[in-house]
Amino acid sequence: KNTHYLLLILTSYSIKRKHCKTHQTNLYFSQLADILNQIKIKINFMEDKFLDAMMFRHACKEFDDSKKISDEDFAQILEIGRLSPSSFGFEPWKFLVIQDTTLRSKLKEIVWGAQGTLPSASHYLIILARKKPSLIHGSDYVEHMLHNIRQLPQEAIDRYHVFYKAFQESDFDLLKNDRYIFDWACRQTYIALANMLTGAAYMGIDSCPVEGFVIDQMNDFVSKELAVDTEEFGVSVMAAFGYRKIEPREKTRQKIEDITTWY
Repeated sequence: KNTHYLLLILTSYSIKRKHCKTHQTNLYFSQLADILNQIKIKINFMEDKFLDAMMFRHACKEFDDSKKISDEDFAQILEIGRLSPSSFGFEPWKFLVIQDTTLRSKLKEIVWGAQGTLPSASHYLIILARKKPSLIHGSDYVEHMLHNIRQLPQEAIDRYHVFYKAFQESDFDLLKNDRYIFDWACRQTYIALANMLTGAAYMGIDSCPVEGFVIDQMNDFVSKELAVDTEEFGVSVMAAFGYRKIEPREKTRQKIEDITTWY
C-alpha cells in the first residue's frame, strides 16, 4: 500500500514538474519531501511495533478470565493463520476453536500443559494436521487444492505432480512410515501457530502455545467429542488466547552471536 502511494506521488510530481514554473516546482518538491518523510516515519513505526510485539509476547500461563477477545479481533487472528505459508501451498491444517465449557473441562483432564489456561483463556484453539491419506501425491485433497483452490493451469498441475511425487518419495523420503507425512504437516502448522501468536501480540493480545498432552488421548478426544476423522487428521498443537492476569518476568534469550553463524 505504501509503495503504491509512493508511486502515485512520484508520478504526480513528474507531471507537475513539466507544467510548473521553477518556484512552483520547488514548492511542490518540498511538499513531496514532507510526505515521503511521513511515509518513512510510518514504516519505521511499523517495524518498531513489530519488535515491540515480539517483546510483548510470552507464554501466558493464566489469563484474566474477566476480559474477552472481541469476535472481530479473534477473526483476525484466525485470518492470520489462514494466510500463513505452507509447503507446496497445500495448507495442511484445520483450526478448532473450543469455547464450550464442558469440552474445556474434559480437555483439562488430559492436557497437563493447559491447567491454568483452559479455564481462563478467552479463546482456546486446537490445530490439526493432515495425515498421509490426504497428503500423499495424487490424493483427492491434493487434487482439490491444485484444481479448485490454487486454480492452476493443467501444465502447472502436471509439473506439481512430478515435483511433489519426487519430493515425497526421494527428496524428503516421507513414504517409509505413515508418521513421516504427519510430522511434516505438523511442522507447517507451527508456521501458522507462530504467525497467530505474533499477530495476537501485535494486537495487544496474550497467548500460550500448548504441547503438554498425550497425543493418543488427544486424538481420541477430537474423534469422540468433536467428530474429527482421525484417519485424515491428527492433533498437532494447541494455543490459548486472552489477556494476561499478571505481568511476566523480563524476557530472556541467547545472544544473537551465539545462535547465528555467517558464511
